[in-house]
Amino acid sequence: MSSITFTDITKRFDDTVAVDDLDLHVADGEFLVLLGPSGCGKSTALRMLAGLETPTKGTISIGDEVVNDVEPRHRDVAMVFQSYALYPHMSVAKNIESPLVGRGEDLDRAARREMIERAATMLGLAELLDRKPGQLSGGQRQRVALARAIVRQPAVFCMDEPLSNLDAKLRAQTRAELVKLHENLATTFIYVTHDQVEAMTMATRIAVLEQGRLQQVDDPRSLYARPANEFVARFIGSPPMNILDGVVDDDLGSVTVPGGRLPLDGTWTGLTAGQPVAVGVRPEHLHEAADGITVTVQTGEWLGHEQILTLDAAGTTLLMRDSTDALDAAPGAMLSLAAGPDDVHLFDADTGDRLTEADR
Repeated sequence: MSSITFTDITKRFDDTVAVDDLDLHVADGEFLVLLGPSGCGKSTALRMLAGLETPTKGTISIGDEVVNDVEPRHRDVAMVFQSYALYPHMSVAKNIESPLVGRGEDLDRAARREMIERAATMLGLAELLDRKPGQLSGGQRQRVALARAIVRQPAVFCMDEPLSNLDAKLRAQTRAELVKLHENLATTFIYVTHDQVEAMTMATRIAVLEQGRLQQVDDPRSLYARPANEFVARFIGSPPMNILDGVVDDDLGSVTVPGGRLPLDGTWTGLTAGQPVAVGVRPEHLHEAADGITVTVQTGEWLGHEQILTLDAAGTTLLMRDSTDALDAAPGAMLSLAAGPDDVHLFDADTGDRLTEADR
């Protein structure tokens, strides 16, 4: 079994708490992404799993075994770093072979060659085995680093921002290759990134961290549709969710926000008239309507298939994604915008936590 469990894990560096009481279970064969901004503790959590850092408190288990005191080389974990960390004087074949050397197993030359060729073929490197890293592109070097991890046949793959050094086209290509690789290997992947596009396109589940604390764990669609708090709402989505100061109206069927009102769908429980709330609306859920929020266009960014408008609503900045190409997006233009009741999110004005909803 290659399930992973973090139980009450805390990691301190002097007075800095890098990871704070992390409780997280990763199922066997899952592709889990640790997502968050720089300094949120995601890489530290990964390094503790790999044995490169020691928890200050708590336990880490791989399968049924607590591995806190197990040496890294005995944890059956393969690590892929942001830096390719290839041996420049060795061929691709020798780089891929390197984890097999000194494993204490009786692997003869033929067996090692078969494992090398299998890993290389899986990643499209079969024609490059005799080359040196200096003769490869960035994408090819990253695939060699992945092949070097695969050849070990580990229980868990740990990947720390492995695509950060690739250009946009190669990142998209390698994301697809990683998803396919995960399907073929059926092994547990733990992947660290600050890039939400990587997380949303690859993960079976995403764990969002901020300042060392776990904010939410869910599949990408659920995370996007029902963020647990304002931080997740702003972090997931590009452009991010708009958050406005609001007040629940007397009939509990709408909420007043800068520039007008937005409707509520009736599933929110425990609301009271005059209650201050934080109101979230994603940019793509705003549309033109006769009776909505009055806004003024500030700027527009045309991206070919859509435009991103920056708007002013009574002193509050909003973003809108428009793919109709029918709006008057000239700076200074006045628009009336609305959102459907199902597309309005409510958060506690003080804590930022999502308010309670009845089952939809």
